[in-house]
Amino acid sequence: MNVYQTDPPGLQRARWLANVLDDAVRLPGGIRVGLDPVFSALPAAGGLVGAVLSAYIVFEAWRAGVPRPRLARMSIYVIVEAVLGSIPIVGLLVDAVVRVNRRNVALFEEAVNSPASRSRP
Repeated sequence: MNVYQTDPPGLQRARWLANVLDDAVRLPGGIRVGLDPVFSALPAAGGLVGAVLSAYIVFEAWRAGVPRPRLARMSIYVIVEAVLGSIPIVGLLVDAVVRVNRRNVALFEEAVNSPASRSRP
């Protein structure tokens, strides 16, 4: 990335949210977890809260002009995480290990930093 190029504000917000959801707390042994597994442990609406927050990262990518195929891939990750997250113990493990939000931020960053995106007005 060029030193003079700045990231879109939506990417900065997405990074912050992904950190909160996936990596906010360091556990003994160097393992990092965020609020996403905590939401999954809550009965009923916990998984929905996590899915809505994860979808916000996709929304910010859409606002920044990320191409539709990449948005579709990001959306599939969120949907799969939400479906697996609805399974009691499996969902907790998926949220703690897979880190869908970090993956989606990486896809967002790749799209924003690609040579094709630099040529846009």
